[in-house]
Amino acid sequence: QVQLVESGGGLVQAGGSLRLSCAASGRTSSIYTMGWFRQAPGKEREFVAHMYWSGGSTYYADSVKGRFTISRDNAKNTMYLQMNSLKPEDTAVYYCAAARGKVVGSLRFDRRGYDYWGQGTQVTVSS
Repeated sequence: QVQLVESGGGLVQAGGSLRLSCAASGRTSSIYTMGWFRQAPGKEREFVAHMYWSGGSTYYADSVKGRFTISRDNAKNTMYLQMNSLKPEDTAVYYCAAARGKVVGSLRFDRRGYDYWGQGTQVTVSS
């Protein structure tokens, strides 16, 4: 089993920045793919960003491209989401997710492609 714990959420003004962290523990050697999703009140959980734990290409939702950056520190078993130029529409609960296998194609952007989830961290952007 893998446990994921997010941190770093909070309240920020529009145009500000936050960095979210996702600490993984347990059988971290089984993780191949990681991602960030978010869920706003009354909306479906949506894809934000994706990467492979070994590195390589990263993928972003169009709505965050150029503003958010996904990264990881293998030594700390931690994934990050640097969020810049935040907008009120970025307000949501942000979840990190991990998968045992190599998630490819459209499953990268689908919550069904991931096996483990954190509890979420609230990000609120005021206008």
